[in-house]
Amino acid sequence: MITHPFSPDPSRLGTVEDVNGSTISVKILDDTPSGLLFVNGEGYRVGQVGGFVRVPAGYIDLYGVISQVGAGAAPGPPEVIPQLGNRWLRVELVGEGRRGTKFERGISQYPSIGDPVHVATESDLKTIYAPGDDDAYVAIGRVASAESIRAYLNINRLVSRHSAVLGSTGAGKSTAVAGLLAAVSDSARFKGSRVVLLDLHGEYAKTFGSRARVFRIGANKSAGEKELHVPYWALTFDEFLLFSMGNVSGPPLAVLQDSVLTKKKASKPAAKDHCLPEADITVDTPLPFSVFKLWHDLFSLYCATHTVSSSQNQDEKTRAYAMEGTPAQKSMGDADKLIRPKFQPVEQSSGATKVYKGFYSDTPRTHIDVLEGRLRDPRMQFLFRPGDWSVSNDGTTKSDLDGLLATWVGADIPISVFDLSGVPSAVVDDLVGAILRILYDAMFWGRLKSEGGRQRPLLLVLEEAHVYLGGQSKGRAAAATRRIAKEGRKYGVGLMLVSQRPSEIDNTILSQCGTMAAMRLTNENDRGQVTTCVSDNLKGLFSMLPVLRTGEALIVGEAVSMPVRALIDLPSQQQRPDSDDALVVVPKGPDGKRKQPGGWTEPIESENYKPLVQAWRQQDPNAKVSSSSTIASVPSATKE
Repeated sequence: MITHPFSPDPSRLGTVEDVNGSTISVKILDDTPSGLLFVNGEGYRVGQVGGFVRVPAGYIDLYGVISQVGAGAAPGPPEVIPQLGNRWLRVELVGEGRRGTKFERGISQYPSIGDPVHVATESDLKTIYAPGDDDAYVAIGRVASAESIRAYLNINRLVSRHSAVLGSTGAGKSTAVAGLLAAVSDSARFKGSRVVLLDLHGEYAKTFGSRARVFRIGANKSAGEKELHVPYWALTFDEFLLFSMGNVSGPPLAVLQDSVLTKKKASKPAAKDHCLPEADITVDTPLPFSVFKLWHDLFSLYCATHTVSSSQNQDEKTRAYAMEGTPAQKSMGDADKLIRPKFQPVEQSSGATKVYKGFYSDTPRTHIDVLEGRLRDPRMQFLFRPGDWSVSNDGTTKSDLDGLLATWVGADIPISVFDLSGVPSAVVDDLVGAILRILYDAMFWGRLKSEGGRQRPLLLVLEEAHVYLGGQSKGRAAAATRRIAKEGRKYGVGLMLVSQRPSEIDNTILSQCGTMAAMRLTNENDRGQVTTCVSDNLKGLFSMLPVLRTGEALIVGEAVSMPVRALIDLPSQQQRPDSDDALVVVPKGPDGKRKQPGGWTEPIESENYKPLVQAWRQQDPNAKVSSSSTIASVPSATKE
């Protein structure tokens, strides 16, 4: 279909008939075709939701996005709409540009009634999306309506103003995240980039290749993975209690605080004095102390018995006895091996001599037993025996926190993937909160230093964010994320939330995301949550979310010049997240053979569940089958 031969301008769609703030109603000309317009040999669809229009206004051009098409876009009350017809567009104005100059968000003037409205041609779109000489823009894909034009994001605003990538399962969300992070970690342009990705399900271990270091419990070192270590002594006292003993209150809490504080004052990180005034040290100061020595000392305080003369002050003697460490012991035990000390049995009082128990032995010692159980749990060794950050009984470590931060976010590799799939589910929320809090505190207090957040910003990517950022969540992860969402911009710490259920994410956190990349969302509640987080004049655009293609995103907010429907660049097949659907029927290649083993279509010659059980027991999908395994294989059913 072609334009009317008498049209003065082949790109003209209609005229402005109503202006309501940044929203205008456009009456489509009678001679404007309902299919395609051809301008300079290029075809453009007429009246597409999400399409762009240009409104000349003197020396500048106003640009807008079509949010509604048809009778519903006509101005006025519903009862007069039938009289106005159905050839209407509702357009949301988003920016302007002088002829031949760069596009800018916001408008300095409004159109007038009768002003012409044109379809935005490819040259117009290049004016809008081309970054010009601003090297803060990074290409992340292509504009869906004009695939010859690259889609750009402003990386300054993407990181500092926070962002969210949202989409239903199967919308291409994980692959889009991989493409975005590959773009922002391009070593040719961003030589000092720092990205930390918290991966709950182990999808990204192979995604970024040499661009990423991968941390996980039970690391596959032959594949280049690093063992995950989170030193318990880098936690705040409250965080430490959650991981080690649970809720503690009353006299035991006071004794714990006193004991931890004493040990921190005597600590020697990296075998050197901490050089801090003792008056400045608190139980939250990240200084090393031996949790095994703490357990041993607490056990002694509870269980030791001794005798004193009735003429002696009992409290003073008890304290002296505890400090001197001279109980009537059968065995001192071993703190590192969790061997309990043993004491002489209680003797009966006789004459002037009385027997007294330990420091507060009548108080239940449940928290010490819980601590012992956690210290023995092999799943918790990433926390209590953290490699070079393990603490000897005298408070000495091999490495200090500077080494930990260099390992986590060092400049040699731009992306750090924390694979948390092997972490006990009971502590995942607290662990995510602890990692976020450690990184944020480091960037906050060091913000004026060369490696601090102000000089070298840090991007934190939270996969499956809805799992631990629920609206009613009072967990450590939600608390840390709220703090970063509200304050991180000023200190160089940015967030990128990734979720398939935005309706389950705390409104406070999601509303702080200045850029939204919304992929296909079929759930009405999820679409409603996203819509509430964008400006009113753009809400109509989100009606297209259910019909977006896989890998396609509607991007709005701070990081884009104007809302864009973009196809995100995909990484190579070998570097995509491990999040593809399981195939029931595996497609055939050109040679007629299945492209990969598995599915329901091929006969099963034999079954061997040894590898499966071995991986299950080791909590490692890459586990190798032990030669000593006694699990039997089973023959398959006889084929017909």
